[in-house]
Amino acid sequence: MAQLARLKRRQEFLAVAASGRKFVAPGLILQARRHSTDGSPSAGPVDSVGGEAALRIGFTASRKVGNAVARNRARRRLKAASETIMRAHAASDHDYVLVARAGTLTRAYGDLLADLSAGLRQLKLYRTRH
Repeated sequence: MAQLARLKRRQEFLAVAASGRKFVAPGLILQARRHSTDGSPSAGPVDSVGGEAALRIGFTASRKVGNAVARNRARRRLKAASETIMRAHAASDHDYVLVARAGTLTRAYGDLLADLSAGLRQLKLYRTRH
């Protein structure tokens, strides 16, 4: 299983968004970008755990989702979904950003997991791990 690291700086989130690779579903938006190996400051450190690069993931929710309580709840739902799906199936040499949508709060958890899996497959980043 891949080691999860967090994207924390705005510059990292913007770099992932600028890559243009995204999948939009009713429950979430998944953005992806391959780790930069050119040493640029936007790349940040790429940790390696057991010979496998740590996959880095960030979570965001805008005011369109709702008030602070709703945004935090939406982020928590995305974090739970990512623990289940991303750790087991996401390509580890990429940075990911999960963006909450209004549907993140009302969508059934199983459907949220299906959205995330479909996004990885659509972006051709779904990996089967044993």
